[in-house]
Amino acid sequence: MYFAAATTGFFSGAGLIIAIGAQNAFVLRQSLARRHVGLVIGLCALSDMLFIICGVAGIEVLVSAWPGLLQALRFGGAAFLAVYGGMAAWRAWRGQAAMTQAGAGLASRRRVVLACLAFTFLNPHVYLDTMVLLGSLSTQYGGMARWAFAAGACLASVTWFLSLGYGARLLLPVFRRPAAWRVLDALVAVFMLVLCALLLVRPLH
Repeated sequence: MYFAAATTGFFSGAGLIIAIGAQNAFVLRQSLARRHVGLVIGLCALSDMLFIICGVAGIEVLVSAWPGLLQALRFGGAAFLAVYGGMAAWRAWRGQAAMTQAGAGLASRRRVVLACLAFTFLNPHVYLDTMVLLGSLSTQYGGMARWAFAAGACLASVTWFLSLGYGARLLLPVFRRPAAWRVLDALVAVFMLVLCALLLVRPLH
């Protein structure tokens, strides 16, 4: 029973975590720039594990009962995505001149930590998906089987961020060309601004 619960938790967590999102785009860029990759992976994985454990423990009830929290996160997250998307667009526009600073804006450990935490905790979908949805799915199990489900979901998060953070280095030969960085930053800018718009026009439920 425990193995089945852990397996279900792993694939449920993977289905939610392994998706294109602002946090994943940030991890990808930090990996390609080789800036504090281990730190970023650790923060993202630990944050996900915190959300999963809180959801399984029942805190999703608090989030559901206090919609004002999600609305505050909605507008705060939209503002952050707009700023970060604008920065990525500026880097793409500047091109070659900006490549010597390909990671300079987020070079310091402190700024990397703050940006990583912002991408994680200002994203309302993290609370809805990781906490509320996984927390709800875990209720089909009782006792220790419920925590086996949580362990499986946590393992999925750790596996994903390790794969994304260190696996992205396989793309480094491509990103030795400045044009590749311009394309990546342009795509990140579009993606962040689209996410910002979606947060503003779609109320959270």
